Amino acid sequence: MRLALHAEWTKTRTVAGPLWLLLGTVAATVVLSTVATAVVNCTASGCGGDTTRLALMGVHLGQALVAILAVLFISGEYSTGMIRTTLTAMPRRATAFAAKAVTLTGVVAVGGTVAVLGSVLAGRIVLPDLGDQALSLSDGPTLRAVFGTVLYLILIGLLSFGIATAVRDSATGIGGVLGLLYVVPIVSQSISDPDWQRLLEKMAPMSAGLAIQATTHVHSLPLSPWAGLGVTAGWAAAALVAGGLLLRERDA
Repeated sequence: MRLALHAEWTKTRTVAGPLWLLLGTVAATVVLSTVATAVVNCTASGCGGDTTRLALMGVHLGQALVAILAVLFISGEYSTGMIRTTLTAMPRRATAFAAKAVTLTGVVAVGGTVAVLGSVLAGRIVLPDLGDQALSLSDGPTLRAVFGTVLYLILIGLLSFGIATAVRDSATGIGGVLGLLYVVPIVSQSISDPDWQRLLEKMAPMSAGLAIQATTHVHSLPLSPWAGLGVTAGWAAAALVAGGLLLRERDA
């Protein structure tokens, strides 16, 4: 495993694509969060909503770049035929798969942490000081939202990686992941039945997972913050199991 991790890290750091996608993730997340906090109308009584969730709004866009990065992490090797070399050098496919997943987790964790902390910092600068409503990592719910959002980005990366391993095609993988993330919430909002709408919100990986960002009116959410993140983790685990089994059983 040590040699496999070293090989994956070498491939990751010597290719320009992952670095640019990580920088794009940070930039897109921070910029959208800054815009979201800049347009809100705050008064002395508050900003009329959850300021922490507002400051982390950029994750809605940044996660798309994380998904693309994760898909290309393995589908890029299929498109070039490099996957045959990888599996020849590391014949234990489970080890190769795990090494890729661990390397991806580390890369997304670093980029996600920078993006999330940058968004919180932007929120503190843009939003007025509203006392106990000001963004602060010393506040328990805010810290939970920040830490949970980084975990959410990691899970989205692993979900995308698992799907990409299963479909072995960049365009199909990216389309499938982005559809799962963005189309399902749109469909849920178009349903008139509130029970079905709430059920879809509980099942969708983005709607459920981003509940971790909520710091106010938590009891009105379809799922509690950690339970919602657990749903996203379940999606990621299922995708990884499916991708790993297909990688093991199919020819390269």
